[in-house]
Amino acid sequence: MRIIKQKTVQFLASTVALLFFISGGCADDRVINMEEFGTMDDGRPVQLFTLKNENRMEVSITNYGGIVTSIKVPDKNGNIDDVVLGFDNLEQYKAGHPYFGTITGRYANRIANGRFELNGEVYQLATNDGENHLHGGIEGFDKKLWDYEINNSENSVILRYLSPDGEEGYPGNLNVKVTYTLTEENELRIDYHATTDKPTVVNLTNHSYFNLSGEPTQVILDHLLTIHADRYTPVNEALIPTGELRHVEGTPFDFRTPEYIGTRIDSIPPGYDHNFVLNNPNQGVRNIATLKHEESGRVMEVYTDLPGVQLYTGNFLDGTIEDRNGHPIPQYAALCLETQLFPDSPNQPHFPPAVLNEGEAYETVTIYRFHTEQ
Repeated sequence: MRIIKQKTVQFLASTVALLFFISGGCADDRVINMEEFGTMDDGRPVQLFTLKNENRMEVSITNYGGIVTSIKVPDKNGNIDDVVLGFDNLEQYKAGHPYFGTITGRYANRIANGRFELNGEVYQLATNDGENHLHGGIEGFDKKLWDYEINNSENSVILRYLSPDGEEGYPGNLNVKVTYTLTEENELRIDYHATTDKPTVVNLTNHSYFNLSGEPTQVILDHLLTIHADRYTPVNEALIPTGELRHVEGTPFDFRTPEYIGTRIDSIPPGYDHNFVLNNPNQGVRNIATLKHEESGRVMEVYTDLPGVQLYTGNFLDGTIEDRNGHPIPQYAALCLETQLFPDSPNQPHFPPAVLNEGEAYETVTIYRFHTEQ
């Protein structure tokens, strides 16, 4: 049924594009392009979708891992560059990478010892980060082939995945839907939706690595960052939160006013990989962070209704992976702003709850908005 549906979507998209062409419409701007990106090991085809708007912004997404492979935006002089790390072929993703652009889940970030208790029952998850569980386990959502739909009228791609009861140790069948939308306001909007038939935990995010210079060999230490957070969650040597909500004032974690990434990064070697406790968590979708690269003039604003964001500065990039142009990707080549619930929330009762019960819906939104300043 899935294959029929996807082939039907492809046929309809091609038909709409043809009609636009015949009528003199701007098919290239308004119809989502779909092309085969490769095949899974079992022969299933993988698709790549490219969304465009009238401002020359383009976003490419594959249904393998829900990966954002490319975000192209203009700089202050009108030059178009790709501002995320990614690859141009499926084989490089399948060969292994540090979650470039992926949907991470069923639980993004870390769970201590890969274990949590829910309603009196202890669940043991896969451990893939030392003794801990990271980003959904050994084969998380980032390695799954998602079902898809195209909505040309909304400039959206809708991805769906059913995570079966027991996958990576998680309880409950979890139905997940992630919708990527490119707006005319240069926003990449990501809507997350999930339901379950049994109490479980869920925390979904997108793991894109941003470098607004458009040149990943040029590190992000010169990027200006603002995060609207008065507190952060300190971590132990395994990067598990200690449980403390510490004030950022007087620390290298104070980004309440714009600060260069490189100013204080040496004081927390190897770099930032921490959750920030966002202000005004009950005010819904709000601006929580702004990233700026002065030379290019590119600015990215981040909006979400979630209570936390993980700042990760590419600390473990070491040049062993090459970018799409064949250049080694160095440490600090890009940074992530992963909107989220808090790491290890299932084991930290005073953290925002991550439990999803049957009859409830997990619904959240994150928006990355781009513009330029002179």
